Amino acid sequence: MARPNFGGFGGGANMQQIMRQAQKMQQQMTEMQEKLDAEEYEAAAGGGMVQVKVSGKRELTSITIDPQVIDPDDAEMLEDLVKAAVNEALRKGEEAREAAMGKMAPGMGGLF
Repeated sequence: MARPNFGGFGGGANMQQIMRQAQKMQQQMTEMQEKLDAEEYEAAAGGGMVQVKVSGKRELTSITIDPQVIDPDDAEMLEDLVKAAVNEALRKGEEAREAAMGKMAPGMGGLF
């Protein structure tokens, strides 16, 4: 009796090889995710008056504000500086994540 053709995958030995490769890639992606989660990204705004750090898990871990930038009559400026610094740090982290994942899975671009 003829063996069924599974879309060009061939026999069981090739399917096992494909499964092993998929498992290996999944393990590598898990390791890369853990590494990226452990990274920390920094950014500043207002010429360094506001500095922030975020983790690879996209969590704000640190804010440093120069007391000179604290003006009770202009809280909005401080809010804008904090927001700008946080968004820049998150952007840096996302760029690093996309670059690392792009190396792992070329051609899968925007999936990560």
